[in-house]
Amino acid sequence: MLKKLILSVFLALSFTYGKAENNPYHADHLWVTTPNHADWLYECGEKATIEVQLYKYGIPCDAEVSYTISDDLQPADTKGALTLRKGRASLNIGTKKSPGFRCLTLNAKVDGQTTTHHIKVGFSADKIQPYTKEPADFRTFWQTEVENAEKFPLQYTRTIAEEYCTDKVVCELIKLRVDNTHSIYAYLTYPRNAKNGSCPAVICPPGAGIKTIKLPMRHKFYAENGFIRLETEIHGLDPRLPESTFKEIQSAFAAKGNNYLENGLDCRENYYMRHVYLSLIKAIDFMASLPQWDGKNMAFQGGSQGGALALIAAGLSPRVTHVVANHPALSDMAGYAEKGRTGGYPHFNKTNQMLTPEKIKVMAYYDVINFARHIKCPVYMTWGYNDNTCPPTTSYAVWNTLQTEKEALLTPVNEHWTSDATARQQMQWIKQHLR
Repeated sequence: MLKKLILSVFLALSFTYGKAENNPYHADHLWVTTPNHADWLYECGEKATIEVQLYKYGIPCDAEVSYTISDDLQPADTKGALTLRKGRASLNIGTKKSPGFRCLTLNAKVDGQTTTHHIKVGFSADKIQPYTKEPADFRTFWQTEVENAEKFPLQYTRTIAEEYCTDKVVCELIKLRVDNTHSIYAYLTYPRNAKNGSCPAVICPPGAGIKTIKLPMRHKFYAENGFIRLETEIHGLDPRLPESTFKEIQSAFAAKGNNYLENGLDCRENYYMRHVYLSLIKAIDFMASLPQWDGKNMAFQGGSQGGALALIAAGLSPRVTHVVANHPALSDMAGYAEKGRTGGYPHFNKTNQMLTPEKIKVMAYYDVINFARHIKCPVYMTWGYNDNTCPPTTSYAVWNTLQTEKEALLTPVNEHWTSDATARQQMQWIKQHLR
């Protein structure tokens, strides 16, 4: 079933991330952009009209606005200008002949200050198909990898994290061995005095970056509702290390925080993310070993890279019973290899020599699309149309590939964020679907 949350006014509800956000917190300017289709969706060939409004301090602005129109994350193919009178104007942005999204980007100078905004609308989005094809030996490769991972004995340490414990929730820091070389850290939370065999499990992989596990108790409501929850990192770095240490390690990869996603992409056996994907199997093993686990429910929940890893875990292991994924990264990554096509995060088109035939071949073994083809458990996905990190084109490519029981919460207004309310709603979805 496909649920649609329709929002026509761009209000940053929560999780506002920096200057790139359409409506940053405490901004003087407010853009309101409203498509003439309430759900922001059109069929190919239909023309989309956007009403544009601009306010400063809540007062309508008469302003000259320059604009560009492009396909999702593609170079602009149309440029123009419009005049806001009493803060309003209407613009026909045309259509698309093939399934995908069009993006309107707006720029205005008001009292010497420049303000920008963008909005994306979809055309025949339910027909978007991925570029990525499945290698003939995809399943064989990963079955062998998982079998080898399962041969490695379960090894971990557990330390009470007193600073995060409450009268209702126990928090522990876990160090979990993946193989002879790699480990991951995680915070485990569970209800205090939980009875053996009473708790469904939820594993939460992280978003992209080399960073600590921030605010491990931000989702303590899982434990308060009877879950055991494991919130992980993927680099084997103790989350108690100083922030400066994480920055130094990040710099060792390169200036950007996601360069590990390029590491070893020439060879499927040596790619950095290989041990990360196999760490999902060891996380399942660990959670299944806990006496509190109910023996039936093993859910994954995450956003961006974490959403990708949640879907990948379900494609790797039939032990996963539920998936909740927000705007999954690592999806249709090689899409940019086809001219005019939108690809997924980490946007290898922006890095020289990353879209070679050899690397594209390896990407296919690690792309969410190919794991999505094999998921059998229920999936709940959330994504926004204005996302420029994990674009709606690739979220739809994943959604349209899934051939399992699935449900979506569409939040067109969202960029690369979800609200606290959505996070709690996702927990309730898992709770309502427990076995």
